[in-house]
Amino acid sequence: MSSPSLRTPQRLTAAEAVSRLRPGARVALSGNAATPTPLLHELMNQGERLRGSELYSVLLMGENPFPDAGSPFLRRALFMGPADRHAYGQGQVDYIPVFLKDIPELFTSGWLPLDAAIVQVSPPDRHGFVSLGTEVVGMQAAARKAPLVIALVNAQMPRMYGDCHLHLSELDVLVEDDFALPGAPAPALTPEEILIGQHIADLVQDGDTLQIGIGAIPDAALAAMHGKKDLGLHTELISTSVMHAVQAGIITGRRKTVHPGQITGTLMLGTPELYRFADRNPMIQMYPSNYTNDVNLIARNHRMTAINSAIEIDLTGQVCADSVGTRMVSGFGGQLDFVRGASASEGGRAIMAVTSTAQVGGRAVSRIVPTLQPGAGVVTTRGDVRYVVTEYGVADLYGLSLSERAQALTAIAHPDFREELRAAAEARGLRPLSVAPGQAGG
Repeated sequence: MSSPSLRTPQRLTAAEAVSRLRPGARVALSGNAATPTPLLHELMNQGERLRGSELYSVLLMGENPFPDAGSPFLRRALFMGPADRHAYGQGQVDYIPVFLKDIPELFTSGWLPLDAAIVQVSPPDRHGFVSLGTEVVGMQAAARKAPLVIALVNAQMPRMYGDCHLHLSELDVLVEDDFALPGAPAPALTPEEILIGQHIADLVQDGDTLQIGIGAIPDAALAAMHGKKDLGLHTELISTSVMHAVQAGIITGRRKTVHPGQITGTLMLGTPELYRFADRNPMIQMYPSNYTNDVNLIARNHRMTAINSAIEIDLTGQVCADSVGTRMVSGFGGQLDFVRGASASEGGRAIMAVTSTAQVGGRAVSRIVPTLQPGAGVVTTRGDVRYVVTEYGVADLYGLSLSERAQALTAIAHPDFREELRAAAEARGLRPLSVAPGQAGG
């Protein structure tokens, strides 16, 4: 943490703050539950003056002021979100493939040069420190590198512990507001997702440290872990289901190797109840993503268990998690960071969990496929994948040949697609080894 200096930030309105930006500026924006929505609206209000400015962000959430077409800005997503997906096809958004752990270095090194950073923060404490709250990732690095730092001070931003603070002396402009943070309500669980959660819970042992994301399958997995003891959490994203697991006594962190007794993360997204729970809660520690997602640090957690998901998985175990064919829908995030960290952990395991089918255009399609769609990206390689879970069971791919993998994955695919997958495996030459019959002799 840098030493406070004599610099004092100016208190300005949103319009006055954005007027400090010059045309063509390169600006890093906080995202997720820390998306600075009022300042995004003001960017659009001054869009003509700022035409050609570049905006860098990770998963903008909440109300989206940017048009899908005809925007004055060049938006570059480090992880695609709802505000980016439609505009991506219109040439308004481009995607930078990057591991979450590498985002701070992109800013610190100047590889992505910045003219400004816009962050959302908590009100300052009596020592003059504000908290980045629900999103750290690379925004601390961006704020310390950019020559102009505009901070949206939101009275509803929770104050977090860990390495997630900036001093007022590191800020140039303060814009004060009081509004509800974007959130993610808990999804209703399907019978298939509940079964997947039970299969995952069967792989988890008391005292394991988990990495788990947000959504139906992570929620189902944590719900199925009632009765487990002293689980830990070293993750990137902290969700409402994590709060419920803490309150139920499932997550205590007592047996964690790294930061025992604490939940370690870099993002938070959930309900207002979660944000209130996290405020000034010393159990929750937020850090930049180059710390939380450092593979060596992850591996230091004994029995680290990484639970991730995918869009589709081919018969050899290749995982696509960021695109539907050529259409980008999310990003690399930290999936491979945690898969490799968990695999290197003493007693660790990496789990890839998916429902066996998805709905596309009103019809069911298999998530286990003969080959990935043309243009689909491989986020996690077949050499990294071990456990694959669907509602039909668990396939352990460790040490299996390509043909054995095809058989194991077909066995947990939806029954309606298994014959098709067997035929596709045969056509690819993914068949069990056989020995040619010997000749009878005398």
